[in-house]
Parts: sequence; C-alpha cells; structure tokens
Amino acid sequence: MAFCIFALWLRWVLDGAFPPGYPFLTFFPAVILSSFLFGPRPGILAAVLCGIFAWYVFIPPRMAFGTDSGTATAMLFYLGVVAVDIWLVHLMQAANARLNTAREEVRLLAEERGQLAERAELLFQEMQHRVGNNLQMVGAVLSLQMRTLSEPTARKALSDAAARLQVIGNIQRQLYRQDGQLVPLDRFLTEVSGKIMASSARPGITCHVEAEAGIILRPDSAVPVALIVTEAIANALEHGFAGRPAGRIVLCVARRDAAIVLSVEDDGIGLPLGLDPASTDSIGLRISRVLSRQLGAEMALESRDSGACMTLNLPLSRLAEPALDAV
Repeated sequence: MAFCIFALWLRWVLDGAFPPGYPFLTFFPAVILSSFLFGPRPGILAAVLCGIFAWYVFIPPRMAFGTDSGTATAMLFYLGVVAVDIWLVHLMQAANARLNTAREEVRLLAEERGQLAERAELLFQEMQHRVGNNLQMVGAVLSLQMRTLSEPTARKALSDAAARLQVIGNIQRQLYRQDGQLVPLDRFLTEVSGKIMASSARPGITCHVEAEAGIILRPDSAVPVALIVTEAIANALEHGFAGRPAGRIVLCVARRDAAIVLSVEDDGIGLPLGLDPASTDSIGLRISRVLSRQLGAEMALESRDSGACMTLNLPLSRLAEPALDAV
C-alpha cells in the first residue's frame, strides 16, 4: 500500500511532465517491487490498488470511473502487463528458491561426505595399526615361546620367525600415509631401512637410500619388496660386517628400460667363497627367492670388489596406477 500511495503521489507530481496517455507509468514499478519483495499475493493487491488509482485519477474523465471503450482497452492492457510482471517475478523467485535449496543440499552432502571420508580414514588407520600390532604380538608370543626351548636350532628358528613378524608389522604400518594413499617407494624404503638400522644396535654402520622419486608399488608388491630388502640388509649386518665396527650400506632404486632395479650393496667382506646363492640353505635367502618369484622379478646376489650386492629387477606391472603421474 505504501508503494501504491508513493506511486500515486509521484505520478501526480509529474503529471505536467508527461504527455497524455501515460496513466500507469509510475504504477508498474510499484507492482513489480511489491511482487519481488513480498510475493505474488501482495503484488496482486498492489496491482489492484494501482489500477484503481490510475483509472480514477489519471484516465479521462478524471476523478471518475470512465466506462468507455478506450478506458476498457487501457485497463485490459494494464492488467495484462501487471499479470505478466507478477508471473515472471514469481517464476524468478521460485527458481532462486530451488537454487538455494539445491545449494544447501549440496553443502550438506559435501559436509556429510567429508565426515564419512574422515571416519573412513580414521578406520583405515586404525585397521593398519591393529594389523601391525597383531603381527607384532604374534612375534612377541614366539619370542616368549623361544625362551622355554633349550635346543639351539629351534631357538634360532623361533627367533628368526619372531623377528620377521616384527618386521612385517612395521612394514604394514608404514605402507600407507595418513590420508590412506600409498607411500612412495623412496620414503617407504627409507623408513623401513631406518627401523632396521635402529634395531641393529650397530651405530658405526650406516645405510643410505638413493631412490628415484615418484615410484609407487602396489600394496601386494611393496610388502614382499620390503621383506627382500630387509633380508638383504640383515645379511649385510650379520655376515658382511661380522667383526667390523663400521661400514656402509647403499640402497638404490631406479627405473631402467622395462623394469625397476633395486639394489642393496655393502662394503663388507663379501660373499663366502664357494657360496651358491641358488642352492644355499639360508632361510632368509630362500624366502627372498620365493618372494621374488611371486613378484615375477629376477634376484641376483654377487660379490663386488668390496662387499656384496643384491639386485632385484621388478617388472613395471608392479607399479601402482598413481605412480604413472607421480612427481
């Protein structure tokens, strides 16, 4: 009603500035604003009031409700225009309401998915830690069982099994990042070798990792590779540096042609004379050979001018898909 009265006053003030035939000029904005701000029903009320004001005050004969054909035509024209205006404003507001509702639904869905992703990440991390803890618990049980044995061979077998379970537990924990993504091989092997060296209590012996960045192995390949690397480092510590207070182990990883070449080289005393890696009874080497066959890889163990070197050639099919685009 305020818009209608203001439109009436404005049209009255500007009456002398308009040529004849513009009775509705200031009333259209009043109807549109009423519809836009308050909805279609107030818009219809404004259209009725403004129509009455224009009909009575500005359509000849003024100050009377004329009923001739010209007046009827003008009023029909006015009603048609305001009806279209109110309808278009209503459609626009309905579309805006649907858009706002859709945006709110998308926002709530995004929040819900974010919460689900956080829960999934927490559950995944918890699962990884529990698997690692369970493996290490089994290793601890074997260690306790070993103490009840007096036969050296049995004690050695249980000790090796417990140590390997401890290693597998550590590997399981380090295989994934906190966001659930696979850890690149350079970082993964650095963490694995660091754990091994820390537990060896041989401060004079160092292990350096020289790995090409961006290489990511599939989970079913990363664990066997880590076990093979662990056995190679353990053999270097136990045999290559037997009786030596200091030494150096170098772990290298690089892509070459159609393979990933991984090597563990030390500057120790080298392989014993006459040792045939393919037929040795060493449990560690036998496990490494079995794992390399499962990976479809080629493993070689040889003496160098100074020390020994284990080389593993992995097929590129062992790469995880994200590694193809990794930097």
